[in-house]
Amino acid sequence: MEIQPVRNEKDYEHALREIAELMEREPEPGTDDFDRLDVLVTLVEAYESEEHPVDSADPVEVIRFHMDRLDLTQAELARKANLQRSHLSAVMNGRRPLSLNQIKRLSVALDIPADRLIETSDVELDPPA
Repeated sequence: MEIQPVRNEKDYEHALREIAELMEREPEPGTDDFDRLDVLVTLVEAYESEEHPVDSADPVEVIRFHMDRLDLTQAELARKANLQRSHLSAVMNGRRPLSLNQIKRLSVALDIPADRLIETSDVELDPPA
C-alpha cells in the first residue's frame, strides 16, 4: 500500500477525493481498501488539526444547532431535558451560564457529548447536595 503524506492543500484535496471514492465502495474491515481508508483518514485528520483548527463553539450556538437538527422548540427541549423553561431561557439569552446538571441533561436530550456544551470560563457548578 503506497500512501503519500498530506503536506499541503493539493495533497489534502487529493486525499479527500480518495477517501470519498473508498467510502462509496464501503470496504469491509480487514481488506486493503479498508486499511487504506483508515490511514488516509488519519492523515487528513492530522493535517486538518494543524492547518484548519476548529474553535470550540459557543454552547448556546451548539444547543441552537441541535434544536434545529431535531426540530425542537425551546419549550420542547426544556421538557425533554427536564429543565425549567425559565432557566433554559436565561441560558439561551446569555443571562446565566449552564450548570453541570443542565449540561448533563442537555447532553442526553440532544444526544451529544457533554464536552460540546462546556465553556470552561463560564461553567457554574451545581451546589453540593
